[in-house]
Amino acid sequence: MNHVISRRGSSGGTDPVALIEIDLYGDLMIAASSAAEDRLSPDRIDEVLRVVRRSAEAAEGETGG
Repeated sequence: MNHVISRRGSSGGTDPVALIEIDLYGDLMIAASSAAEDRLSPDRIDEVLRVVRRSAEAAEGETGG
């Protein structure tokens, strides 16, 4: 049985952002539990979360700076 807990003022549906965050948290937990070291490095966390670093030039071009 699926239960949906809604935030105050919401329509009672699922929150897609919350579901994505839960999935990412789960990915981090799996990576941490299978890691040989005590902590995940910042680079490993970025890898698990699929963080893509942009160059300063690319970011500057998007802001018009």
